[in-house]
Amino acid sequence: MRLDKFLKISRIIKRRTIAKEVADKGRIQVNGIVAKSSSDVKLGDELTISFGNKTMVVKIEKIVESTKKEETKEMYSIISEKSKSDENE
Repeated sequence: MRLDKFLKISRIIKRRTIAKEVADKGRIQVNGIVAKSSSDVKLGDELTISFGNKTMVVKIEKIVESTKKEETKEMYSIISEKSKSDENE
């Protein structure tokens, strides 16, 4: 599945166009490598997302083509989440 589509379906980033912009600016890494929006993601991949004022590391647990809002939390697990203010302290 494309990276931007996964981010939208999992609701990590609400809109696919925004997910595409963030990825194409080099703010998303897949397994430690900077990824484009068209990069493929698979089960077990680790995403590092710098979006807004926070950096989030998630692991892909499940990939589905569409999902209900309640089921999105099953698609990934949060490994860490830091805001920019946490890093400045």
